[in-house]
Amino acid sequence: MLSKFFYHYASPQHFYQLAGRLWPWFALGAAGLGLWGLWLGFFVAPTDFQQGEGYRIIFVHVPVSWMSMIIYLAMAFWALLGLTLNTRLSGMMCRALAPTGAICAFLSLWTGALWGKPMWGTWWVWDARLTSELILFFLYLGYIALTNAIEDPRRADKAGGILALVGALNVPVIYFSVKWWNTLHQGASVSLSRGSSMEQTMLTAMLVMALAFWLYTIAMALYRVRGIILHRERDAKWVRTLPDVAMVTNGGTK
Repeated sequence: MLSKFFYHYASPQHFYQLAGRLWPWFALGAAGLGLWGLWLGFFVAPTDFQQGEGYRIIFVHVPVSWMSMIIYLAMAFWALLGLTLNTRLSGMMCRALAPTGAICAFLSLWTGALWGKPMWGTWWVWDARLTSELILFFLYLGYIALTNAIEDPRRADKAGGILALVGALNVPVIYFSVKWWNTLHQGASVSLSRGSSMEQTMLTAMLVMALAFWLYTIAMALYRVRGIILHRERDAKWVRTLPDVAMVTNGGTK
């Protein structure tokens, strides 16, 4: 039953319809959780006794940093499916995820600089985690540039998929860099093995914001992949029968 479900929605036509039904709900959930998380983080959570009010940037910095790594791993997963099973949808999903991943990586670096200035006295240091996160940002940009530079979609998906798989090796470096090397960047405040060292309200705000970014990423990927599917499948009969496409094709008349 599960394999039949995945086989059915591996078709761009069926996935287009599914994405259209789901993305507004994910977007609505992301907006609601985002507002709740920001309210908890900026107005309810107590002031940190060491970092003062400046620490509150972590309620954006940490979730976008997590998502920058998770999205790239998701791209690597779709790339692996595309290269091994030759599924058309895989390359489209990689392309749909990449811009959001690049935004998260950029926000991670930018908010990290805003946090680092008062904490470390400088906007940037060639710290292992910061440097590997910068490499991740360039990998996103490289993927986007490479796939857009190749006209044939199949060749572009294959080349981009190889880059996504190779670049995924950088993700463990980002995560474990504070353990492998002596860095300025602090270790994780939340751990599956050791629990959390954060105050409960801080932790709740952090997790709510993380979930908000998860839902935002899914919503944007589903929204963006619909446009990619329409572009790739524009000559297919099912696309020409869509109401909006039919109106444009017929010059706005029914």
